[in-house]
Amino acid sequence: MTPLSNTDPRYPTGRFSFDPDVTPEKRRRSIDAIRQTPARLRAAAAQLTDAQLDTPYRDGGWTARQVIHHLPESHMNAFVRFKLALTENRPTIKPYNEDAWAKLPDVPRAPVESSLALIDALHQRWVALLDVMTAEDFTRPLIHPDLGPLTLDYLLQMYAWHGPHHIGHVDLVVKRSA
Repeated sequence: MTPLSNTDPRYPTGRFSFDPDVTPEKRRRSIDAIRQTPARLRAAAAQLTDAQLDTPYRDGGWTARQVIHHLPESHMNAFVRFKLALTENRPTIKPYNEDAWAKLPDVPRAPVESSLALIDALHQRWVALLDVMTAEDFTRPLIHPDLGPLTLDYLLQMYAWHGPHHIGHVDLVVKRSA
């Protein structure tokens, strides 16, 4: 993961960078970041007013509501990708258009609590899986049609970054409105 960057609101925690020097301690820290994401998202969301939920974190960016709904949607895909890689030989995963998902008509209507509850439950299951995976499991490959071959180590680091990245967007909405 990269250091904090306050200059580009698109990347409030910096851009994702995969560290190929994987160690058990780095895996543990990544799993802990995933474990903490639901509580951190809930705490960030609790600071928002109704008006702030519909405020973009930057000009042209998603609203806080879109970000909050996006996180469990993205992490559901991640959980499925882990399961596929653990049970199939080099599966090709299906990408999705996350921006189109964020603009579907259910997003402004659904209460954010539904996505907060969803990410709570999802991460309980996901972390239960991550906690019992072996070092060999994390090296299992999958194929992303746009990114090519990846390992579960790569996905673990990416999603450990992804939660704090978007929580940073929610925090920006709070700061912009202060």
